[in-house]
Amino acid sequence: MRELYVNTCEAEAEDGMTHRYDYSVLIDEMNIRSGFSCESYGVKIRAQNGGEVALVPNITPSVSRIDSLMELLVRNAVTPCTLADVLSDWL
Repeated sequence: MRELYVNTCEAEAEDGMTHRYDYSVLIDEMNIRSGFSCESYGVKIRAQNGGEVALVPNITPSVSRIDSLMELLVRNAVTPCTLADVLSDWL
């Protein structure tokens, strides 16, 4: 699995602390049937100041879909602990 860094986002929490999150696209191969595979994309979010990490591989084989998802995640400063909820709504 390869990792492609996309962006870093800063967000202020309710307690006034600023948190930084790194967003990356995960690139892997997904087997679809015997002998056939395709490139698939997932996401990774890492909190710089807490070390919390969330990653979800094999979300989509579409480059345009993973691009739009990453734009959504960065724009809304999605955290590692909220990634699963955002993905379930997005899918």
